[in-house]
Amino acid sequence: MSYGKKQMQQTIYYFDKTDFTGLNSQEAQKRLLKYGPNILEEGHKVSPLQIFLNQFQDFMVMVLLAATLISALMGELADALTITIIVILNAVLGFIQECRTEQSLEALKKLAAPIAKVLRDGEQKEIEASQIVIDDIIILEAGDKVPADAVLIESHNLEVDESILTGESVPVHKEAVNNVKRAVVTDSNVVYMGTIVTKGRGKAIVTATGMQTEMGKIAGMIKDIEGDETPLQKRLNKLGKVLVAGALAICGIVIVLGIIRGESLYYMFLSGVSLAVAAIPEGLPAVVTVSLAIGVQRMLKRNALIRKLPAVETLGCTNVICTDKTGTLTENKMTVTKVFCDEEVFEVKGDKSKKFTTMRNKERSAFRKMVEIGALCNNAKIKREKIKIGRETLEEEKYIGDPTEAAILSFSMKSGLSLELVENIKRMEEIPFDSDRKRMSVIVEINGEKYAYVKGAPDVILDLCTYKYTEGREVPLTVFDKKRILDINESFGREALRVLAFAYKKLPPKFPMVAEFIEKDLVFVGLEGMIDPPRGEVYGAVLKCKMAGIKPVMITGDHKITATAIAKELKILGENDKVITGQDLDNMEDKDLEKVCTNISVYARVTPKHKLRIVRVLKNKGFTVAMTGDGVNDAPALKEADIGIAMGKGGTEVAKEASSMILLDDNFATIVAAVEEGRIIYDNIRKFIRFLLSCNLGEVLTMFFAALMALKLPLAPIQILMVNLVTDGLPALALGMDPPEKDIMMMRPRNAKESVFSRGLGIRIIIVGFLMALSTLGAYVFALSYGTLERARTIAFATLVMVELIHAFECRSERNLIFEIGIFTSPYLVLAVLTSFLLFLATIYIPPLSVVFKTTVLTGYDWLVVVFFSSIEFVFNNLYTAYIVPLTKAK
Repeated sequence: MSYGKKQMQQTIYYFDKTDFTGLNSQEAQKRLLKYGPNILEEGHKVSPLQIFLNQFQDFMVMVLLAATLISALMGELADALTITIIVILNAVLGFIQECRTEQSLEALKKLAAPIAKVLRDGEQKEIEASQIVIDDIIILEAGDKVPADAVLIESHNLEVDESILTGESVPVHKEAVNNVKRAVVTDSNVVYMGTIVTKGRGKAIVTATGMQTEMGKIAGMIKDIEGDETPLQKRLNKLGKVLVAGALAICGIVIVLGIIRGESLYYMFLSGVSLAVAAIPEGLPAVVTVSLAIGVQRMLKRNALIRKLPAVETLGCTNVICTDKTGTLTENKMTVTKVFCDEEVFEVKGDKSKKFTTMRNKERSAFRKMVEIGALCNNAKIKREKIKIGRETLEEEKYIGDPTEAAILSFSMKSGLSLELVENIKRMEEIPFDSDRKRMSVIVEINGEKYAYVKGAPDVILDLCTYKYTEGREVPLTVFDKKRILDINESFGREALRVLAFAYKKLPPKFPMVAEFIEKDLVFVGLEGMIDPPRGEVYGAVLKCKMAGIKPVMITGDHKITATAIAKELKILGENDKVITGQDLDNMEDKDLEKVCTNISVYARVTPKHKLRIVRVLKNKGFTVAMTGDGVNDAPALKEADIGIAMGKGGTEVAKEASSMILLDDNFATIVAAVEEGRIIYDNIRKFIRFLLSCNLGEVLTMFFAALMALKLPLAPIQILMVNLVTDGLPALALGMDPPEKDIMMMRPRNAKESVFSRGLGIRIIIVGFLMALSTLGAYVFALSYGTLERARTIAFATLVMVELIHAFECRSERNLIFEIGIFTSPYLVLAVLTSFLLFLATIYIPPLSVVFKTTVLTGYDWLVVVFFSSIEFVFNNLYTAYIVPLTKAK
């Protein structure tokens, strides 16, 4: 079924129908296959083969391959073959890491894809914007990104920011076409892909998708979720360059000293290259990327979608979380529980309340008027769904839309208002709600007469009222009346109720369509108080925040009293904490706010404009700030925050694009879970940095000290490469997936500017590297005193492997001993170490491999030597952890 056809080279559209109910799913699927997805073309993607070949483009790998060729030409075929196998195995590991990262990022792109609201099969649905096809009916609301080029068929005060196309920052007012059968289209009737709805709402029929849109014509490109490297990756790349220079210098010295000592040029060249390959932590950036990608996937399972990888690092530093109340701290399931009208306050308990039932039956009562206003001044919808309970099929009503409006509509319908009445009353115009106006108005026609129905914040509505409706009459609203209403509003607020006021005005036959006239001299009708109970899991999340040294701060547009009640219940508001309002903020200078911001736990009655200021003040004070938001106006604050967090369910596309992270369940507990994951990921990165650099330093110093002592090299080139493969690969990756320490959320947040080597990590790496070298050399020299060079090298080989594999377990904690955290609490590491150890044993006890790796079978006495010397580092490191680390903490 086609709703419209575009005549080529013309600006006239012919539409077949005037009741636009949307395409059906089958037709939409056909068009999707015909025209392709609604996406802009991306750049060239790297194929898996290219990723694999890229593993051989590293400079040191190319040098090693050249050495392999030289070995083959000189007849050392076993060496050449073994080195080739090791290089290929390393390439396979690198390939797996990169592919996993690519897959993770592709999955993130898909999850973060823009969502659009369309009419399909006669009802409103949310689909990925990429699935939109020509002739789809799209629904647009403030904050939405327009998913495709489309002609407006319905518009209510719609304004669109087209700066992405035109460069003009002023939003453009849009009107629907006058004649839906033969639409003469101008720019004022068309919305373009990528532009942002800043105000109002509307419906439009899609006329172009993908590369056929205006955005496509100017070759717009979809942003990659993963852009630049993270700050940590950049720092590690710089470190890598320094380590390369140092390692190459040491390797050069080892080669020169070996040649002076009488070793062959070929042997020393191969030793130097092998040592350089082992010394340079070329896998460090790759392991960091894999750890980040794995962490991001783990966060996703906890309903936190990371859009930008640097956010993962920053999460671990977060010490202030500024969060919305509604839907994030609470369930976002509003229910009307108290009402004030006709001079009375009563609790809503359905048909069990006599007063409720009596008032409901008064056709001319203020109650009747209030529920009518609540149902008509409302954009929530009723959806009837059939559900099966046993053998019975029942019809259930679901209220779709904003939770507050859904609660009001639900209350109106349960109060006896007929659905037919609501559906039959003609709604002519709407002045939408926004955070500055704090009210919404609609114009309806009832029995030939026009009325303005208004709902909004009680203090705002009362200022616009000059009458009140009571006992079926309109009477003047006195100062005393206003005070009483505000007192009742406050009493509702003390019970943590969200309160809305309802008013109306009879309009003359002809009137100006401007808010200043329509929303003036209103008739006050009543108040409805509703509650959105706190989420059960938030209590524990707030406690966990405080234990972790993170300050939770509530920012809400709700009344100060309501916000205070919820904050106290959730323990966000402590005894000495302050609550301030948006008005208080307006009366304060930034310097004054900076002085008191550390003691403020609740900001009430604030607008999105205040959020930006709050973030800046907290950042100036030195805090690392996470900030939640969902609206268009929240975008500046989300960008300014160290971690901008958008709502996945209720958030606008603008907010999502400005954010670093999206909450898929809009839950505060998820933010805390993400912070915890951020800490885990950073800790794991420190673990394998400590492990890799300690091991690499140990390998380099072993060879360097031996050269200085004029000893024959304690490791053959092929053994050096094997140590690099056995220890630097699997255990390092396993540390990247290590489970967290139990007290990770009891530690203070780390400083965002601290080095990855802070808190004594750099010193420990150097000490352990020296101890590894001394242990290996000690075992080697001792073995030379009673055995052959081949036996001594095998013992040195075994000692170095053992001490590095033991050190992998030590790297699991910087504060606790191995026995305190448990050896078997990390199954991945146990498996990695066991695999590495078995591979090492194979090089000794399988005869063909023993020949290739130049090893000999070790006796029981040899193993005692290995165990003794490999335990030196273990004993010292545990003494350091047990006695030196606590002293450092005390300082």
